[in-house]
Amino acid sequence: MKITGASVFGEDRNFHEKDLYVKDGLIADGPTDGEEVIDATGCAAIPGLIDIHFHGAMGEDVCDGNAEAFEKIAEYEVSRGVTAICPATLTLPVEDLKHVLSLGAEFAAKGNDKLSDLVGFNMEGPFISPVKKGAQNAEFIKKCDPAIVDEFYEASKGLLKIIGLAPEENPDFEKYIEAVKDKVIVSLAHTASDYETAMKAFGAGACHAVHLYNAMTGMSHREPGVVGAVFDSKHVTAELICDGIHIHPAAVRATFEMMGPERMILISDSMRSTGMPDGEYDLGGLPAIKKGREVRLKDGGAIAGSGTDLMDCLRTVVLDMGLPLEVAVAAATVNPAKRIGIYDKYGSLEPGKLADIVLLNKKDLSINTIFRKGSPIG
Repeated sequence: MKITGASVFGEDRNFHEKDLYVKDGLIADGPTDGEEVIDATGCAAIPGLIDIHFHGAMGEDVCDGNAEAFEKIAEYEVSRGVTAICPATLTLPVEDLKHVLSLGAEFAAKGNDKLSDLVGFNMEGPFISPVKKGAQNAEFIKKCDPAIVDEFYEASKGLLKIIGLAPEENPDFEKYIEAVKDKVIVSLAHTASDYETAMKAFGAGACHAVHLYNAMTGMSHREPGVVGAVFDSKHVTAELICDGIHIHPAAVRATFEMMGPERMILISDSMRSTGMPDGEYDLGGLPAIKKGREVRLKDGGAIAGSGTDLMDCLRTVVLDMGLPLEVAVAAATVNPAKRIGIYDKYGSLEPGKLADIVLLNKKDLSINTIFRKGSPIG
């Protein structure tokens, strides 16, 4: 197959006017005999998006503990141009989390070229702070324990990529980080940590921050908090929920400028209510109310994830917040792929990688066509 007429997103994080070739489900380095020609004039060709932090969609949550949830969520995500997924788990009992991870590993092993690939897990809890629990269930918060991480890793068959930590709640957090950092990415998540403690965690080997600004200490001129520590720790990547609700557009623009576009990762943090009508939904046993993109706990009104998907977040960050398309695309493809170690197969349109391609109409960034391993979806 040859896709012609499109502006193609390149590994240099810029768009180029060139033809794109596909053979045997992979990006090819040149034409082949008898290939189908796709006219993509007026489109931008980008890699399939990668969401490394979301919980569910279409009435399902990955923590529901059933195989059907994974399939339904993956079906929805691929229809939105999100071709690789690394869902986030809630704070639940350890045995429940192990069951979810095990089911996910089984789903990933089966594979389905018509669905998004499950490429990892991002565990927000259970080693978080009750002070900054947000919409997490405080009943199941635990102290950090390398042995439990080993259990999670084994249950996931190695799919566990990121696990959260509130260092201020755990006196031995540096030893814990040292013990697990070569197996999983340690992220600061749902934490009331001050700048100094966060810097010690990053110095010990933590290298990621879950949904920057949300459920953590912010940055001020005298108390730079976790956000300031992320800025000063150049090896650290950070997630941003760019649904237009969690973070003000000015803060999004400032953060990309401050941290640098190579360190920023767009996420959706979508809940089971995404793709569903407004109303009341369950979030780890807690009732949450969806109104448009906004989801809040029924009791207390805390923001409880989002009601949108990553493609909509990308569109929002470009059309409503003023970021260049190439910067937004990299933050939803290249950066997450590199962060969780899957850039050899995903995240760019270079020869040899999976032909997961999304054609966007340049005028409004609406989806024109989605290709999964070179075959159109839908």
